[in-house]
Amino acid sequence: MWNVRKSRTGRQSPEAEGHDADSRLYAIGEAGAFDRRDTNTDLKVELHQRLIDLINLSALDQMSREQIQAEVGDIVVEELGKQNHALNQAERKQLVEDVLDELLGLGPIEPLLKDPTITDILVNGAERVFVERYGVLEPTPVRFKDEKHLLRIIQKIVSAVGRRIDESSPMVDARLADGSRVNAIVPPLAIDGSTLSIRKFARVPISMARLVEIGSIPPPVAQVLEAVVASRRNVLISGGTGSGKTTLLNAMSAYIDNRERIVTIEDSAELQLQQNHVVRLETRPPNIEGKGEIAQRDLVKNALRMRPDRIIVGEVRSGEAFDMLQAMNTGHDGSMTTVHANTARDALARVEQMVGMAGLDMPARSIRAQIASAIHVVIQVARLADGRRKLISVSELTGMEGDVITMQEIFHFRQTGMNSEGQVQGRFEATGIRPRFLDNISAHGMTLPPELFRPDMKFEA
Repeated sequence: MWNVRKSRTGRQSPEAEGHDADSRLYAIGEAGAFDRRDTNTDLKVELHQRLIDLINLSALDQMSREQIQAEVGDIVVEELGKQNHALNQAERKQLVEDVLDELLGLGPIEPLLKDPTITDILVNGAERVFVERYGVLEPTPVRFKDEKHLLRIIQKIVSAVGRRIDESSPMVDARLADGSRVNAIVPPLAIDGSTLSIRKFARVPISMARLVEIGSIPPPVAQVLEAVVASRRNVLISGGTGSGKTTLLNAMSAYIDNRERIVTIEDSAELQLQQNHVVRLETRPPNIEGKGEIAQRDLVKNALRMRPDRIIVGEVRSGEAFDMLQAMNTGHDGSMTTVHANTARDALARVEQMVGMAGLDMPARSIRAQIASAIHVVIQVARLADGRRKLISVSELTGMEGDVITMQEIFHFRQTGMNSEGQVQGRFEATGIRPRFLDNISAHGMTLPPELFRPDMKFEA
């Protein structure tokens, strides 16, 4: 059995021990870091300080959590016996779990990360932690010891993916090992203390079947989306923050043929594509000297030289929109991306504005012609008042009329009211327009039932 205790003969100097603790992913954190508003705070502070002296951090890499738990548990029981502290079995177990969370996880928020019902963790300073369950925000009793402890946890997250955060670079986007998206911002920009926002992602990506099951998408619309992806139509997914854009992008990507080479480009890697031939690229922020930045636009340009069949950009935010349109217009059919916008029409306006950020002197009509030619389908998603995410519109771009991009809506969600439990009521409706992409779908050997697009077709949600 491995031994986490430090040997007496090989004991490090106090200075070396402190450095070792920091280099082990900030080890156990500050004394008393696991205070969760219970009555044993002083005891935990005392035991924590003692454990730092006793635990051999270098041995932890070669041990499972179960082995560490057993040995740390023995040390805790031994120390409690020496100091005449009486804890029942449940309290002792919780104390060991707290120590392990600090050693191997993210301290006080580790239990929240393990809770499958939580989708967002929002830390507003050391004393305020909120979570989102089923689309609704609620406070939690979880607390950090102080601002310094919170900052250590943030540093632990960002350093694991080669990023940094400090006064000179006080904002950062990062990710956890499971792909969950992380944003952190620290003083002086965060006035009331460091903030940490974690958008959790399911370990198993949510499939289209699951989205149908929970009522986010009706089965006939899911059938149309499958045909759109398989027939290599270029797709723009639009929606507000937290509306489910990335989730839908992941679900739709499952319909891409396994024989295709896919290149994904993201600021912080969170896409979970299941195909065999996927190349994942991620941007790089500038170093401490302000050099070495690799932006999304650079990666999109490079991707064009990598012989991709499809390019998927996690989200367009700036001048990379122009290069993405170029890729869609030059043989990379079936490419997909997302954008923040409230409506499908707003999404096109935002793409137009972002193309302008590329610094090219292009007339507005030329930009719109590029958009109309490159993008085939715009999908709008939204988070409703009851917290549920839904697809609310599927539209097709049909070309240009003068200086205006023409677009026709194929399906939309019509809200009819709220029930007694505060849930949004409504139904999906077909607009009665036969989309032009049906011809392309037929050319790829697929067929969709014509009755899906009848104006009297309504799908309850």
